[in-house]
Amino acid sequence: MNIKSIAAALLLTATAALSWAQDKVVYHFDNSATQATSGLRTLRNYLDVAPKTTLVVVALGDGVNFLMDGAKDPKNPNIEYGPLVSDLVARGVKFEICELTLSLMNLKRDRFVMDAGFTPSGVVRIGQLQGQGFGYIKP
Repeated sequence: MNIKSIAAALLLTATAALSWAQDKVVYHFDNSATQATSGLRTLRNYLDVAPKTTLVVVALGDGVNFLMDGAKDPKNPNIEYGPLVSDLVARGVKFEICELTLSLMNLKRDRFVMDAGFTPSGVVRIGQLQGQGFGYIKP
């Protein structure tokens, strides 16, 4: 093989690899008071730079509180989380709430924003997503 053939083969391989690769990231929220506002901002910024990224937010423990209907930033009560979540969902972000947490905290599904889904176990879901090649971010 000559140099041009090798270069063409390498270029073709690199192009194919890039076309198969898609950024996938799971965000792990477990403390609404410290993670919600900055985490939602980080998600927005992530999509501004890499809009084709698959983003999944998994909320468990105290991290589910910001997804409750009417929840607001405790440091800035003018910031209501619901509309911020809706905007991100419109951009393709999926929000999943741990059902084990709901059971332990005696919370019902109807207390949460309609844009959020549910998963039986947040920790298991994070592990599953990482097994599917998702990167992990904890804001």
